Amino acid sequence: MEYFKYLRQYVGHRPIILPGATVIMINENDEVLLQNRRDGYWGLPGGLMDLGESFEEVAKREVFEETGLVVENLKLLNVYSGSEYYLQVPNGDELYSATAVYYTKDISGDMKIDYSESKEMQYCPLDQLPRNLNDKDKKSIEYYIQIASK
Repeated sequence: MEYFKYLRQYVGHRPIILPGATVIMINENDEVLLQNRRDGYWGLPGGLMDLGESFEEVAKREVFEETGLVVENLKLLNVYSGSEYYLQVPNGDELYSATAVYYTKDISGDMKIDYSESKEMQYCPLDQLPRNLNDKDKKSIEYYIQIASK
């Protein structure tokens, strides 16, 4: 059972802190891999931490589960947390996310999309991001662009 589901058995809908990780995956054309999620928004591959995992392990596992790709040489971009990362999901669950965002160009394997979580995956030019990119991932990608241009 996923850790957050285990916690929800005890706390119900009350707020909890959920750690997770996402990865900005950049190909040889300087495009970022984005996931068109079931909620209709585009975002970065990633997900929530399980017991005993490090942030980097979460990032690698989630990328592989969602895309079939293997990422290595992850570099920490930033950790996002705090009151602006509060969320109430449609079922009433409340949470504060603490998300480690990594970036890499070290990508291997063949893409195999997990259609239970995604409609599609697509590499997008960094200067042509989709309009319905979720705000938190857009902020991370914009920060990556600043760092990469230095």
